[in-house]
Amino acid sequence: MLEPVESRSVSPVFVGRAEELQTLNGALARAAAGEPQALLVGGEAGVGKTRLIEEFAAAAGRRGAVVALGGCVEIGADGLPFAPFSTALRALRRALPGELDEAAAGQEEDLARLLPELGGAAPAHAFGRPDEEGLARLFELTARLLERIAADRTVVLVLEDLHWADASTRHLLSYLLRTLRAGRLVVLATYRCDDIHRRHPLRPLLAELDRLRTLRRIELDRFNREEVGRQIAGILAAQPDPARVDGIFERSDGNAFFVEELAVAARAGRRTGLTDTLRDLLLVRVEALSETAQRVVRMVAEGGSTVEYPLLAAATGLAEDDLIEALRAAVNAGILLAVPGGDGFRFRHSLVREAVADDLLPGERSRLNRRYAEAMESDPALVPADERAMRLASHWYHAHDPAKALPAVLDASVAARCRYAYTEQLRLLERAMELWDTAPAPVRAALRPVDCVAVYPSCDPATPLRYLDLMAEAVLAGRMCGERERALKITRRALHLLEDEDDPLRAAWFWNQRSTLVQALGRGDGWHELATAQELVRGLPPSEVHADVLAGVANWWTMHEPGPQALAAAERAVEYARMIDARETELDARITLGVLRVDAGDVEAGLADMHRVMDRSVQEGYPHVAARAYVNLPSGLEAVGRSREAAPILDEGSEYTRKFGLLGSEARVWANLAETLYALGNWSEAATAAANAARRGPSTKPLGSAALSLARLALGRGDLAEAARRLAAARDCFGSHDTTPQQWLPLARIAVGVAVAEGRLLDARDELHRALDAGVPPGTQRYAWPLLLAAATAEADARTLPAAQPGRAEALDRIAAAAKKLTTGAPVWLAHDSWVRAELRRAAGEDTPGLWTEVITAFESLDRPYDLARVRRRLAAALLSSGTGRPGHTTAGGDDERARATELLRLAGAVADHLGARPLADSVALLAQRARLTLTCASQRTPADPVEALGLTSRERDVLRLVTAGRTNRQIAEELFISPKTASVHVSNILGKLGVSGRGEAAAVAHRLGLFPTGTLTAGPES
Repeated sequence: MLEPVESRSVSPVFVGRAEELQTLNGALARAAAGEPQALLVGGEAGVGKTRLIEEFAAAAGRRGAVVALGGCVEIGADGLPFAPFSTALRALRRALPGELDEAAAGQEEDLARLLPELGGAAPAHAFGRPDEEGLARLFELTARLLERIAADRTVVLVLEDLHWADASTRHLLSYLLRTLRAGRLVVLATYRCDDIHRRHPLRPLLAELDRLRTLRRIELDRFNREEVGRQIAGILAAQPDPARVDGIFERSDGNAFFVEELAVAARAGRRTGLTDTLRDLLLVRVEALSETAQRVVRMVAEGGSTVEYPLLAAATGLAEDDLIEALRAAVNAGILLAVPGGDGFRFRHSLVREAVADDLLPGERSRLNRRYAEAMESDPALVPADERAMRLASHWYHAHDPAKALPAVLDASVAARCRYAYTEQLRLLERAMELWDTAPAPVRAALRPVDCVAVYPSCDPATPLRYLDLMAEAVLAGRMCGERERALKITRRALHLLEDEDDPLRAAWFWNQRSTLVQALGRGDGWHELATAQELVRGLPPSEVHADVLAGVANWWTMHEPGPQALAAAERAVEYARMIDARETELDARITLGVLRVDAGDVEAGLADMHRVMDRSVQEGYPHVAARAYVNLPSGLEAVGRSREAAPILDEGSEYTRKFGLLGSEARVWANLAETLYALGNWSEAATAAANAARRGPSTKPLGSAALSLARLALGRGDLAEAARRLAAARDCFGSHDTTPQQWLPLARIAVGVAVAEGRLLDARDELHRALDAGVPPGTQRYAWPLLLAAATAEADARTLPAAQPGRAEALDRIAAAAKKLTTGAPVWLAHDSWVRAELRRAAGEDTPGLWTEVITAFESLDRPYDLARVRRRLAAALLSSGTGRPGHTTAGGDDERARATELLRLAGAVADHLGARPLADSVALLAQRARLTLTCASQRTPADPVEALGLTSRERDVLRLVTAGRTNRQIAEELFISPKTASVHVSNILGKLGVSGRGEAAAVAHRLGLFPTGTLTAGPES
């Protein structure tokens, strides 16, 4: 046996890298000041990335930072899902046990997928529906966990070797770097740039991260000749001969690791000539070991990035003394390192490991993997529980034993799904499909379903597993991880196999999945696939598949062609789900039914249905259904103009969806809240809500809704460039392959508004015609009325323009015809009906005060301050256009009309100023200037009813007068003979109608507008 080779293989001197270390220390200082930092360190293998990180981590620790390091783990060619994050969180928990547990409180079940020590993880065999937003929720909770831990201390999170990262790790890192907003946190990741070939999976992530302005890239160069000399001096503890430095510099080309190897080899008297390959140089130390030590080194090379000592002992079969002696020799030779704080070993540098692994013979590699697998099967406690399934599957697969590999791979796929590692689950399922035909028939016959997919037929643990069952799991995994193209190909293969079988339920299931995938990929609207599934289940006994297909059909009709057909489909879906006790499907279908009932005019019944579903789904623990109710119930209320009722439900919904990490639903809640706040006249809050929707939205549809809300706000405020930009963004998000009425109608309304504001009336007409050609199905009145109103207003404003005459009659006829078909079953749509008819009359030159008085009366009972201000301006214009209201007429009637017009314009102007609605404010000012009206001070005559013109009821007028006088709610209640709670409700309504946030602002508005003469503020209630 050879004596162990003693070697100082690492220079005690940190050489160079001053600029890079300064960048890292600067990031640490900024993080300590509360600004999260993200950095990527790239460089070729052996260039010194790990040494730089170690130096920085030591300095950070001296400054009081908590450093948590995690490395991407490679097992053969497989990476462990989330391995670096799990390792880093484990290190954080060791350093800050109480703080991490407190930060994770209430979210242990989800976070245990990354850190099982938190407890509360999902069971190993999770049956039922896939968690559509589980992965996004896990990402969000992880980001917030790190923010909470780093709230009052500096934390450095180091993720090494991203070139080995699994897809789930890459996706989580991307999310983390894109969403970090607060905390004293530094996220630092390293990767090998020479390994990133054109098709390497890390390349798209690097390109994506390069676009982040908050991320800094550090690329490590090789050492120059002077730095190589300093490194050699540190290794040799003496000044080297210049000729030796020249030789090593030329041979290594400045790579720090090769410099080290060459320096040690030269000191030991080994050749360093150019005839030696670098691979031979890396193996020369290994070959100097005893045969037993070499066997151990080869065993470690095939075991992964780190191998536990008990596992190594079991796999090698060596006596303990012999194993320890072999390990000591490898450690002394600078080949292996004992893992700090653990009971395992790893290679000192991955280049050495790769050289040893590449030197293995094919049969030798299979034998080593078999030994690992057999050891782990004999004693599962040899490896951590959260890694066992994945590692066992990898070793059996690389041992080329299909009989053992197939069951192990299936178990690993379940473990991956339970961790939301859907990309790894898909890879494992594809591997299982690859192994299926080569595995012995008895092995296949003994397999049972280990993981049931959503509403998949015959998912019975007593039924033998079929190849089609694997395909079904793979389809869902592909959907969950975004690999929709792969999933679509699997559905095509599955349906081809089913052509020779009489299995309509399975075929319907796969067609249903194809519908979802086709829509997501932009290949169509999915109706052909859905209709095929519906036809396959027609006439079959009720089943989960049948109910699910019917629910999908009802949803499709609701989105694309709402009306009687959609209502009938929703009723059938509810009925079938109830018959088979599919509670979640039933509740989900009831939401669709409630939406359709509201749209059909059965408002109270539809709203009551959705209220019940929301309450029951929360109580019974169906968060995805509850989240959908929190989106659709307020939307239904908004559809009938009950914005004041919708707002608190949306506030509650944002909290609920955030609590459960349902990012897509939360984004939709914020988008709906933006629409509601816009209607209520809270435009600043609406902009914030829309920004939240854009920030939280994990998919394009919520982003499109957010962009649409921001476009509507920009148009109302007169920022045409911003409105056009947001409109284009919304169109990009919604796409053109599968548009729905709730998309094309609002898009057309904004497009008409932008075109009219830019003087492009003909383009506005084209937008109107395209939208009407696409259709206005029943139940889409909430989107159609604003479009018709915008178009009618544009035609009325352009009535006298000669260039507007061609095509004018057709446009007016189409507006009138479309308006006749729209329902007016709610006060808000009755008001819009009156408004559109008034604009059409104005377009025909029949503008009278009586016409607009009717419109104002319709809007005064609604929570629509902006709309009310616009129609007040119209009534003022009509009054001033009448004979007695024109300047120069001095009759009593003329004075009354001018006074009334003045007050209407003052009120409209006040709302426009409060909202920042510049076009409305400008039109008010221009009309007043033309009519020679002064709006800056109170009129000489008391307006006929200025308070009522604000849209307040008579009771709210009394309450506002007392609020202006400084009364409390209790004092108001006593004076008006009402309860304090009722007084509080009146005050809240008043604040909303005035568009203010507090009683003081309400009083200021009243004083500014001169609503109550000073002498009336202490008087009792008016009769």
